[in-house]
Amino acid sequence: MTFFEIAKQYLELGFTHVIPLGFDHILFIVSIYLLNPYIKSVVLQCSVFTIAHSISLGLTALDWIIPNTDIIEPLIALSILFMAVQIITRNHNNTSQYFIIFLFGTVHGMGFASALKEIGIPRENFLNALFSFNVGVELGQIIVIMLAYFTLGIWLSEKKWYRERVVLPLSSLIGCIALYWTLERIL
Repeated sequence: MTFFEIAKQYLELGFTHVIPLGFDHILFIVSIYLLNPYIKSVVLQCSVFTIAHSISLGLTALDWIIPNTDIIEPLIALSILFMAVQIITRNHNNTSQYFIIFLFGTVHGMGFASALKEIGIPRENFLNALFSFNVGVELGQIIVIMLAYFTLGIWLSEKKWYRERVVLPLSSLIGCIALYWTLERIL
């Protein structure tokens, strides 16, 4: 395969790993959005998440980190549950939020690496494949953010009832799904 064929293939793999296959990833990104519907803040937090998962994905793909998927998969679900609880309790601030998102990004990156290792990464085009995969993931995230923004934020986020009627029910639903996944992945 040529450089560009590999780039295209891994870009598509990264994108489809989020949309439509990454429901847990989508819920995490929506949770970031529900914390604060201001697009600049959401994009910045998602960028921190992307940087973190890119680092851990690369280290795991190189076998410098060898995570146990029996631990990583429940941790991914717990990260989503944690975000839902933060939204509901309003227990977050901007400074620590970036650190928390970075930590969760490293965990999600190890999960991405497991999926990517099953597919395989060409050693001769490792950086190209890894970079393209991450760009695909980022594009998927941006689409999720834009969908959330244009279906909820732009129209409803300034309404007095937005938190009560939109944020809290969605966060509760996300939390219930994440709790179920946590238990399912542990058991």
